[in-house]
Amino acid sequence: MPASAGGWTGEEIASGLDRLYRVILAKGTRWPPGLIEEIRFLPFVEDVRGVKIAGANLPDVGARALEAATGSWSRQAIGLPVAHALTRGSPEVTVAVLDTGVCATHPELEHALLRGFDFVDIIEGAKGFIGDHLGADPAPDDEQGHGTHVAGIIAARGVRAPVGVAPRCKVLPVRVLGTFVGPDGRPVGAGVRDNIDQGLKWAIDQGAHVINMSLGLLADGPGDQPHAAMMDYARRRGVTVVAAVGNDGTTKQYFPSALPHVVAVGAFDRSGAVARFSTRGLQVDVLGPGEEIYSSYADDGYAFASGTSQAAPFVAGVAALLKSYALSIGESLRDPAIKHVLKRTADRPGPAQKTRDAGYGRLNAADALRFLQLQRRESKPRGVRRPPLIEARP
Repeated sequence: MPASAGGWTGEEIASGLDRLYRVILAKGTRWPPGLIEEIRFLPFVEDVRGVKIAGANLPDVGARALEAATGSWSRQAIGLPVAHALTRGSPEVTVAVLDTGVCATHPELEHALLRGFDFVDIIEGAKGFIGDHLGADPAPDDEQGHGTHVAGIIAARGVRAPVGVAPRCKVLPVRVLGTFVGPDGRPVGAGVRDNIDQGLKWAIDQGAHVINMSLGLLADGPGDQPHAAMMDYARRRGVTVVAAVGNDGTTKQYFPSALPHVVAVGAFDRSGAVARFSTRGLQVDVLGPGEEIYSSYADDGYAFASGTSQAAPFVAGVAALLKSYALSIGESLRDPAIKHVLKRTADRPGPAQKTRDAGYGRLNAADALRFLQLQRRESKPRGVRRPPLIEARP
């Protein structure tokens, strides 16, 4: 729907959002055979597809009896203490977490949470879902724990878990995944692709500066690019989107991480090597810590978990720190500049600027903030005319 009551904006029209429609059948009815194909051949229809339940594997939670202090390795690995000497974030910067929701009462997150929304509304194909899966509402509660774990990596206060990457930034919870029990009896995060797009649109219109998507979908077939229109809209609105590349260790492309303008995040392990489960491919931009990450969890709890789902919020948090640092000195940092800094300051595993497995290398929060600090000093070089990396706030 349009961002304002005044109608579609220029950005929405340019991204084609005014041409997207969803048809919901009356209860108890079915699509007539062949109707979708017949609609596809209408001259004014660009594309048509049936509703698909999209899934995202949820990582196994590690032993909760492990010593909590060991969870700090990941923060040390990206130089977070040095980055925090420059900034711990700003309440003016919002990170939207599109996931299974967030535990609103968690002591690590109460200070950071904004009013979110639950977009999970599985009208068709609801068999196999448990818990809350019908009726969008303003209560994005987390029944599974995945979204709360991600949010803690971004903004935990540091009560019983290591402090988050950007603890002074705000978190906007956007529930787009419910809980689906697969044939093997294991729960997966799942939701309607269109509901995820609704959540994306809403987060952008709410003013999110960074969006974290620790989820990924395979395309339906050649030419299919899930979330492409919404990613284009995010780009036009200057929003930085960070997404996990997947946990199958193959070169499959998961969306939205495979789309242009998205920061695609793989995972590295305790040794600094690419994690064995991390999906490979040219779409990978940067690696974040992804092995045995300690963070907040469902029901005010705590847990260890591994996956690119955990790596992505480290990158989203550093993007928020960069935005916050620029604001603290009265300047502005746009989305392309944030991506430039993340890639330029990543620790490369070898001489190549970018590799298929590791992208530009491992996330380095300390170098990213120091690089931005240096750019500020050099933003007005004598006798040189070039666009500054950081700009005066309008």
